Amino acid sequence: MASTDTVLRTQEEITARVKALEALLIERGVLTTAAVDRLAEVYENEVGPQLGAKVVARAWTDPEFKARLLDNATTACAELGIGGLQGEDMIVVENTDTVHNVLVCTLCSCYPWPVLGLPPNWYKAPPFRSRIVREPRKMLAEDFGFPVPDSIEIRVWDSSSELRYWVLPQRPVGTEGLSVEELEALVTRDSMIGVGPAAAPVS
Repeated sequence: MASTDTVLRTQEEITARVKALEALLIERGVLTTAAVDRLAEVYENEVGPQLGAKVVARAWTDPEFKARLLDNATTACAELGIGGLQGEDMIVVENTDTVHNVLVCTLCSCYPWPVLGLPPNWYKAPPFRSRIVREPRKMLAEDFGFPVPDSIEIRVWDSSSELRYWVLPQRPVGTEGLSVEELEALVTRDSMIGVGPAAAPVS
């Protein structure tokens, strides 16, 4: 596994390349600064993990919707008005007491933008993309502080431009009396990637 310094350097290099590309596109008139700002605003506020959280909370409280989500995530999300670019063909995989799922894109950074927003830097970094496939249990424990017991099978799903996976995390214990809005607040981006659990309710 690459050191933390190496991962940070890789992230800095990616950020620098993105900034250089953005500057070049603006300079050549392909994009405007306003367009770049608007795109960032869309993915920060109008699409992203908060929409995925709505889908998860609905699945936790509505068994029929959950069945539709697991059968065809794209059409189930469309029921809630969620979909679009990078979300044309989505598949949801469910975490259970015996199976834990985690996502990766080994070739680049394919990711279901409509429900998770833009991918985090570590998701795009080569150390994550290579190691999570080879030793997922060890990486989840060491890099994300999320130990998965040996009794639970870990399945790694490799997203592509054709199919984009995301995780339906387990509903936290002790949330039976919470409203849908309160449940949404417990759903994290990392839990929908599979590198962490949904948050525990505050007692």
